[in-house]
Amino acid sequence: MDTRRTLRSASASTSVSGSRNPRRRPRDRAKTAAGLVATAALLVSACSSGSATTSAASAAQEAALAALPQATPAALATYYGQKPAWRKCGVSGFECATLKAPLDYAEPSAGDIRLALTRKEATGPGKRLGSLLVNPGGPGGSAVGYVQAYAGVGYPAEVRARYDVVAVDPRGVAGSEPVECLDGPRMDRYTRTDATPDDGRETDGLVAAYRTFAEGCGADAPRLLRHVSTVEAARDMDVVRAALGDEKLNYVGASYGTFLGATYAGLFPDRAGRLVLDGAMDPSLPARRLNLEQTAGFETAFRSFAKDCVRQADCPLGGRGTSPERVGQNLKAFFEKLDARPVPTGDADGRTLTESLATTGVIAAMYDEGAWEQLREALTSAMKENDGSGLLVLSDGYYERDADGAYSNLMFANAAVNCLDLPAAFDTPEQVRSALPEFRKASPVFGEGLAWAALNCAYWPVQATGEPHRIEAEGAAPIVVVGTTRDPATPYRWARALAGQLSSARLLTYEGDGHTAYGRGSSCIDRTINAYLVRGTPPTDGKRCS
Repeated sequence: MDTRRTLRSASASTSVSGSRNPRRRPRDRAKTAAGLVATAALLVSACSSGSATTSAASAAQEAALAALPQATPAALATYYGQKPAWRKCGVSGFECATLKAPLDYAEPSAGDIRLALTRKEATGPGKRLGSLLVNPGGPGGSAVGYVQAYAGVGYPAEVRARYDVVAVDPRGVAGSEPVECLDGPRMDRYTRTDATPDDGRETDGLVAAYRTFAEGCGADAPRLLRHVSTVEAARDMDVVRAALGDEKLNYVGASYGTFLGATYAGLFPDRAGRLVLDGAMDPSLPARRLNLEQTAGFETAFRSFAKDCVRQADCPLGGRGTSPERVGQNLKAFFEKLDARPVPTGDADGRTLTESLATTGVIAAMYDEGAWEQLREALTSAMKENDGSGLLVLSDGYYERDADGAYSNLMFANAAVNCLDLPAAFDTPEQVRSALPEFRKASPVFGEGLAWAALNCAYWPVQATGEPHRIEAEGAAPIVVVGTTRDPATPYRWARALAGQLSSARLLTYEGDGHTAYGRGSSCIDRTINAYLVRGTPPTDGKRCS
């Protein structure tokens, strides 16, 4: 799941990480999801369809994540007693270290996993408040990379003055024994797969792509794939907390990072310090429902883009006064043309702009309204000049593909976590086809592709270990849950839902566009969160900012 996502599974073309957090920082793309980190999303997997989804959702209303015993089990004492050996690591001002965690918390003697950490020490002035752990989302986004590229130098000065800004790559991600699935050329083929199949042959091709992706992941890390769940990653964070010498965990999580942070609070409510959950996910929803609601979220974001686009002189999708519905129809018609005839991009590896890559590029730009101008220019080039390079750049940013054709492990880890955290959204292509009307209604532009993207976990080599559940975290200190009203990857309803579950939540609302809110230009949001992190003053529940 924000992404995360945000809930993101890696689909053959339009996997959405809701969980990722791909926006510009403040106006420069920092990383995944739309360029980006994944973020969200998220496209997860869900329970199948029809009554099965309803029954799973109903069961989640009863199930709640149970807190672990306060006492540390003797079998974990060695892990909790570690001290990081910090060293310089090539990024000015930052130190790095590794810690060990048990591969399997149920059987700690079965082997270890090595976790990669980084920190930027508090700069002062003022009394140090401890460590502030940061996670940008995904699942699959590198927290280490995010902190070194942005949070450790770009978070408000008053926060950096009082906290050591720290990150740990979750297990299976980036520096923490990353899951690998496909090499660059095979990933290129995978991302170009037609994700809106028109007939049986194309459906078979999509299924074959999902199988190839899953088999590659299973061959690379058969044991690790069984132990990359969000619950296990949250338990790793408690090992990190102890190693850092902090009595409580202070944390900022975005998109999928909100699910990770809420899970920590549910498992260790007595150790939850100042937690900010920005771009929140709803853990009580089965995966199909998550996918459907995220699809509607992207439609909401697209309508905002469409209204803005037609007010600009360079909008290729319609002139002033054109309705969002018509703008969507024009974009959909463009996608259909690409399905029949991709356009050149000038790519050194000979890649053309396919429908799948173009759709991913557009979705990437939905994460941040600061990317709308870039999207207009890219669409103009593709639609009027037969040049798909701009949309390919957006798509490559989403997938974290570098100029040499290599991909980060973002999409691999994204699928590995999502497919373990929840049962698959659909079991067969027939189930997807039966759900297409519902997804098209949620988003006429993106619905079909996002429905098919939710099929990927059906072929995963490891059975899911998680289920939908509520997180209440009884006894935790006040937790700030942040929701953006027109967030594409983590719909605002999810923030309200999570705030309604957490016993100590304070809901903070940003009335605006884009994915997440902290550090995106709202002085009201930033002041409110800074006051909470630095002075321990949580906002009034229901506070709204613009």
